[in-house]
Amino acid sequence: MKRILFFGDSLTAGYGLMTSQAYPALIQQRLREQGYNDYQVLNAGLSGDTTAGGVHRIDRWLDQPIDIFVLALGANDGLRGIPARETSQNLQEIINKVKKKCLDAKIILAGMEIPDIVPGRYAAEFRVLFRELALKNNIRFIPFLLEGVVGMRHLNLPDGIHPNAEGQKLLAEHTWILLKELL
Repeated sequence: MKRILFFGDSLTAGYGLMTSQAYPALIQQRLREQGYNDYQVLNAGLSGDTTAGGVHRIDRWLDQPIDIFVLALGANDGLRGIPARETSQNLQEIINKVKKKCLDAKIILAGMEIPDIVPGRYAAEFRVLFRELALKNNIRFIPFLLEGVVGMRHLNLPDGIHPNAEGQKLLAEHTWILLKELL
């Protein structure tokens, strides 16, 4: 059995939804529909998690072989204004741990953005850190996991932050585009 680990925050966990509606579960469903029955999706989404939290909890997920690792952390760092450099260092540490423990794992990094209405250079610095990490580590890259979902009322829960079931389908689509190349 091959394993795909989705490591993220509330977006990955499917905050406010049934687990079966979260995009990792939708990916598992698509894998089965397309005959990839030898793949198991693991959802390591934790609501409220930051990249620093991810650094502390990644090791326990790497005690088993991982074939594909989807890293989708950073949204909460952006919401909390954590310096982009710190977010980048934490993501790099997670990537390093995956590369060291799961030598042949293929890695996908999901990019995050914060609105340009945030004053100063923070939004631009935050946006570019994901692209720079993907290039530096030669890993697959989803430019913005929430592309087409953010700001769309009909695709989000009433809080306006978390995707609803329909929004999660778009997250799955963004991920599937890269994931299918790695199967």
